[in-house]
Amino acid sequence: MTTRDLLLLLEPGFADPAYPGERFICPHGAPIEALLASDPAGVARLDVKRVGFTRPRQAVIEVLDEAHQGLPVLVLGDEQPLPDDAQTLGGRHYVSDPKRILSLLAERHGFPKVH
Repeated sequence: MTTRDLLLLLEPGFADPAYPGERFICPHGAPIEALLASDPAGVARLDVKRVGFTRPRQAVIEVLDEAHQGLPVLVLGDEQPLPDDAQTLGGRHYVSDPKRILSLLAERHGFPKVH
């Protein structure tokens, strides 16, 4: 059985208990969210999961581990060859650099490239 790429992002408009009553976006995830919004058909070619700001982030721990909860992260499936710069953790391959994630979304899923 093949696995699809999984993109993990912070939920837009998240709350931070340190700043009661305020809502935030992730500065690293915002360009990725914009890319996803620009191409809904592209979103169907991978799995996207948005998680809350507060740690522990159980959905991320289940895929990577407790020490790797930073977002965004693209966990690479096995439908396509792995890029040479993928990191490996517990048999899973992933990329956490936001610019590289944008490039890989274009390369692997046909999203527009960043100019």
